[in-house]
Amino acid sequence: MKRAIVVAVALAMILVNSSGTAFAARPRQLVQAVVVLTAQVDPSTIKAPNRRQRSAALERALRATAGTAQEGVLALLRKRQAQGLVTTADPLWIFNGISVTAAPSVIRELAARADVRRIDPDLTIQAPAMPGPTATTAPGPATPESNVTLVNAPALWNLGFRGQGVVVANMDTGVDGTHPDLAGRWRGGSNSWYDPYGQHPTVPTDVNGHGTATMGVMVGGDAGGTSIGIAPDARWIAVKVFNDRGSATSTAIHRGFQWLLDPDGNPDTADAADVVNDSWTLSAGGCNLDFQPDLAMLRAAGILPVFSAGNYGPATGTVFSPANNPDAFAVGATDNTDVIDPSSSRGPSACGQPTVPRAVAPGVNVRTTDLYGLYTTASGTSLAAPHVAGALALLLGAFPDLPADRQAAALEGGAVDLGPSGPDNAYGFGRLDALAAYRWLSTVPDFTMSASPSTATTTAGGTATYTVSVAGVNGFTGAVALSLAGLSAAQASWSFTPPVVYGGSGSSRLDVTTTAGLAPGSYLLTLTGTNGSTIRRVYATLVVPAPGFTVAATPASRSVPAGDTTTYTVAVGSLNGFTGNVALSLAGLPGAVGSSAFSPASIAGAGSSQLTITTLATAPPGTYSVAVTGTSGSVSHTATVTLTVTPRDFTLSASPSTVEVRRGQTATYTVSVESVGGFAGSVSLSATGLPTGASATFSPNPVGPPGSSTLQVRTTSSTPRATFTISVTGTAGALVHQVPVTLTVR
Repeated sequence: MKRAIVVAVALAMILVNSSGTAFAARPRQLVQAVVVLTAQVDPSTIKAPNRRQRSAALERALRATAGTAQEGVLALLRKRQAQGLVTTADPLWIFNGISVTAAPSVIRELAARADVRRIDPDLTIQAPAMPGPTATTAPGPATPESNVTLVNAPALWNLGFRGQGVVVANMDTGVDGTHPDLAGRWRGGSNSWYDPYGQHPTVPTDVNGHGTATMGVMVGGDAGGTSIGIAPDARWIAVKVFNDRGSATSTAIHRGFQWLLDPDGNPDTADAADVVNDSWTLSAGGCNLDFQPDLAMLRAAGILPVFSAGNYGPATGTVFSPANNPDAFAVGATDNTDVIDPSSSRGPSACGQPTVPRAVAPGVNVRTTDLYGLYTTASGTSLAAPHVAGALALLLGAFPDLPADRQAAALEGGAVDLGPSGPDNAYGFGRLDALAAYRWLSTVPDFTMSASPSTATTTAGGTATYTVSVAGVNGFTGAVALSLAGLSAAQASWSFTPPVVYGGSGSSRLDVTTTAGLAPGSYLLTLTGTNGSTIRRVYATLVVPAPGFTVAATPASRSVPAGDTTTYTVAVGSLNGFTGNVALSLAGLPGAVGSSAFSPASIAGAGSSQLTITTLATAPPGTYSVAVTGTSGSVSHTATVTLTVTPRDFTLSASPSTVEVRRGQTATYTVSVESVGGFAGSVSLSATGLPTGASATFSPNPVGPPGSSTLQVRTTSSTPRATFTISVTGTAGALVHQVPVTLTVR
């Protein structure tokens, strides 16, 4: 059901009308979509001693899975491209997927494959707007801006942590790499700038200003007279996910996240970003998980994806995706008096997290970098989020091997509680305090949680099992009570064994048993561990696949003489409890070649059928590719087999090849006729090239294969002495073959 809905949405979003040179002769409407395959890497299985090694191991696993699992789909897309039905097929490895531009029929064909999990529309996202610039401030004492001071960044500077050795990145409209506050902080080289649209392939560029502004908050210096950046000694890289017209596609964003994990394409070099800021969201509500796989892999690599919560407040439920995704860290905006900005988006989250945004930071009248070496004073959550990203750069300078979950816990644990007591859907856990987060990491007992596998699959009515692990930090030895959310009692039952992990560390087995009526789809599970006021969460996915079937045909090829019959075995397999009827049909067999029949013609659930192909005696010789299709409702699967029709023919041979006689004697040969392809006709024999005065007789004549005839060549006293080549001809209707023999007369 869910797959059908997703495909319907994709087909409804026709974004391209083909008129390119490759297929200009056959214009048609095309769909841009992202195909997510079934096989995905479970990041919880990646083990390594530190962040750098885990990131490299994760990337290798991602590349290996995509390289193997995508072969079948890519082969199909190449075939359809040759037919003019596909214009692009762009493989992705950050998750196992392929961005395609294809005809709707191809999208439906992909959706029906067992190795395809879902198909997402390739969305178009507009860049956030930026206010106009103000004039450059004259140089003066390099005092921090009030927003920088408010989050206690200078206190960490005084401890020696200014972001040195840390690489921050934004995915935005670009960066003005010539700005005096940014030029010297760019990491430089071919692995520090990525424009997926190729408009500015090598030089950091921003024609909008939004990305320049967010980068200034993260790493800006004091060239304008005041210190504007949170981590002024960090180095930056960037992805220009918005083109010069201010729009981005899902494919470009996926490729951007992928590039951040490995900018130079070599897993053995440690050039990935340490911190990523995304000051953008979709413009519509609800829970869109298109980018959740990317965010999960960033987290697994030790990168916490920081997102602006959005500027759609003060209404509730306005933190849009991807900021409301489970693995995003959404940031709202406050002014410098710690009051929430009215436009800052509010929770609750449509994706099920109990609190969004996760934290708030200054986002009102923030002075930062602008285009052309200027500065701007801007407001919005777009400016609040890079405060958090910059603070992470400071924390990673102090704790280089900090996992993403601990980064998030430190930001929340050190936040200044605002609004109602405790986390809420306006201020989250509170306003960012970099110094308090540093102290929290240094001293506060805490625990972390993980779940393995990150995704489990079961049929409706089946059971999926996860292992939930708890690990203590800073001497934590408390008891952690476990609970689950994301499914109702009408959808499933579940149990933790044990339900409480004692002693600060340990594991529990989680069994989730779904009801028989649970609809197919992906269900996001929230696993919560509680110790007093300390609450930690980890997310896992439960996949209930739609019932389906497979079709296979054996052998892969058959050879048959024209006029004969051959058979194949067609096997239908049941997937995920499928019990429907599968009707079988054959395509690709020309009527001039023959006819086909299935016995039985329909299979319930699973079973086999015999396909019989009867060729005509007049069938043209050749090799034919025929498609066996099984159809149940709107779902079809096809298996292709080959039929080779061989002609009915005969071969002609004679022995010995040479005979020597005197004049007046008789030379004797044996002429043999053999059948090819079931030939059973009569072959009439004749001889030409006889010498003067000689005669030839065949006995018998004609000959039915397999068989032979005795050829006698009688010479006379007047036959010339010489060597002669005699042609023996066999004729059966239009079929004619010759074989030479030699006669020497002495």
